Amino acid sequence: MLKPFENMNLLELRPPENCRWDLVSLGEILLRFDPGNDRIQTARSFQVFDGGAAYNVARNLAKVFRRPTAIVSALTDNALGRLAEDLVIQAGVDKSEIIWRDDAETRNGIYFMERGFGVRDPASCFDRKHTAVSQLKKSEINWSAIFETNGTRVFHTGGVFTGLSISTPEVASEAMLAARAGGSFVSFDLNYRDSLLKNKGGREAANTVNRGLIPLADVVFGAIDFDARLSQLGKEKFRQAAEKMCNAFRDLKIIASTLRDIHSASRHDLSALR
Repeated sequence: MLKPFENMNLLELRPPENCRWDLVSLGEILLRFDPGNDRIQTARSFQVFDGGAAYNVARNLAKVFRRPTAIVSALTDNALGRLAEDLVIQAGVDKSEIIWRDDAETRNGIYFMERGFGVRDPASCFDRKHTAVSQLKKSEINWSAIFETNGTRVFHTGGVFTGLSISTPEVASEAMLAARAGGSFVSFDLNYRDSLLKNKGGREAANTVNRGLIPLADVVFGAIDFDARLSQLGKEKFRQAAEKMCNAFRDLKIIASTLRDIHSASRHDLSALR
């Protein structure tokens, strides 16, 4: 792995015996409908799975590594919300911090993901407007109980959550401040979703939000003004982008980026840097 700067601070996590959770994520729990080998518009049956950028971090840590994690989110109290809850339970993620909303006022986010074939790219169709989690507001969540009373080693959220609505960046900021005050390590993913932000100012709007939140993070995934396509990567390009961020945000301990080049639906080049 490439180390873009040498004076990186060492990570100091709270002892596990003092914490209920190794990691708590803040984000949306989505239901993903998979048509198998069919196209979305011609499929007559779908399999359903759980998903969501920040949620997946908690899910994978719990499911693969058997570590205690929790998800802070909101779901609409109807059959789809309870389906999402059941998938969270099966994944081994603590659901106790999910807020439930009335189904007359909110809805649950879903999306359809079509597999690529050969040179045909995968396709997706999202349906996530006016979801319960997008309507979260500051002061609704007892962060002191999560980070101080129960104890959390790592807190994680990112740009997908902050792109959901006007209020979600404020919720993320409140959570990150509380996490730092409670001694938790703070992780933030600069993940950008054009489907969420193309009508809300695009990357420029996302970068404005990110610049306000990065100072509250210990580790950031991605880099502002960095092209994460592997074919565009030069050692100096990432070093320059990382050093620029380090100079602007002096408290950052780690900057990491995953890299992907897609040659076909079944052939990808993958790598990562920190």
